[in-house]
Amino acid sequence: MSSFTDPLILKVHTGNLAERPFELLEAFRYWSTIGASEADPRWITVPAGYRTDFASIPRLVWPLLPPVGRSGKAAVIHDWLCDEQPHSVDHRMAADIFNEAMAVLGEPAWSRAIMVWTVKWFGPKFRAGA
Repeated sequence: MSSFTDPLILKVHTGNLAERPFELLEAFRYWSTIGASEADPRWITVPAGYRTDFASIPRLVWPLLPPVGRSGKAAVIHDWLCDEQPHSVDHRMAADIFNEAMAVLGEPAWSRAIMVWTVKWFGPKFRAGA
């Protein structure tokens, strides 16, 4: 079963969300069974020092889907998968892992569907290995 294995330990810098004000003070890991298996999971490690804005959600939608909240750990994983070089997965698999991670965190299906649809259509496009 997929799971987060480490606490998310952050330092908050001043500035707006576009400046990615949240810095990981310690590495943060998640293991996923997407593209892997229970016996051989896909470990995703976000390194200490990585900066995130959590979910890049327009301010107008914040009352329904806040950028920081229950799905925050999943957003960090998705941000990392979008930023890592070379990419370990393509943008579609990154969105699927985001969905899986939000489910682990108990995010309701309706909000997961909106966020995953949004990142698949409007998020960055990339290929594994690129």
